[in-house]
Amino acid sequence: VQLQASGGGLVQAGGSLRLSCAASLRTFSRYNMAWWRQAPGKEREFVAAINWSGGSTYYRDSVKGRFTISRDNAKNMVFLQMNSLKPEDTAVYYCGANLFGESYYFEHEYDHWGQGTQVTVSS
Repeated sequence: VQLQASGGGLVQAGGSLRLSCAASLRTFSRYNMAWWRQAPGKEREFVAAINWSGGSTYYRDSVKGRFTISRDNAKNMVFLQMNSLKPEDTAVYYCGANLFGESYYFEHEYDHWGQGTQVTVSS
């Protein structure tokens, strides 16, 4: 397993969760990393991305100001801090690794995916 996501759970609206993704990729620090999510009956959608150095981050509009993506290249980890959670954030969250892809926003640009972690936000 090259990407292992964890940290999901059940939380009330307004609460917080921190997702972690542990990577066993040998050249992790060269990968751009991202979080995607898939709600029941919906397609997987982009949530947030961070470039290889951590110097640039990108978010979908609905999570801006609430979610923060970060990474620790020394530990081969990427994180998603989720605050002010809403019921519409309920989904399985996946981490993805993108080495040479030109865009963060398309699934096919990603080389590796984690197995997903369930986030459920109750109202």
